[in-house]
Amino acid sequence: MRTGRTHVAAAPSGPLRTGWAHVAAAPSGPSGRSLCGMSSAWESLTVDARDPARLALWWAEALGYQVVSEKADEVEIRQSADRLPGIVFAPVAEGKATKNRLHLDLRPDDQEAEVERLVDMGARHVDIGQGDPGWTVLADPEGNEFCVLRQRDG
Repeated sequence: MRTGRTHVAAAPSGPLRTGWAHVAAAPSGPSGRSLCGMSSAWESLTVDARDPARLALWWAEALGYQVVSEKADEVEIRQSADRLPGIVFAPVAEGKATKNRLHLDLRPDDQEAEVERLVDMGARHVDIGQGDPGWTVLADPEGNEFCVLRQRDG
């Protein structure tokens, strides 16, 4: 089994990009199909929310996505209706209690302007003990942390 590292980061108005985290890939044959007989595709990321419709609209505006499905038990946003993965917002009764163990990293063309735009939309600055690492930690209207990275060098 091959192992690799990948990290998912979302651009404010672009597709999800890869960077670092641990993944294991099953060996594949010449057709690209898994030799193990099974494969998976990333369908969506699910976010628990007290107000799924409101939070979905906030993230849709933040990322330049659109609402593709709105039901009583979930609201889904995607970059476009036919493009995966989506972000699904599902209702929960309780509010967020601790730091997220998974978060989005956004890499805009202009970090300072993007932080200002997101704060104007209702995000807030959050100190999770990060110091001054070169990225800014914000929280969405329900307190979910995410990072706004500097633009790439080069």
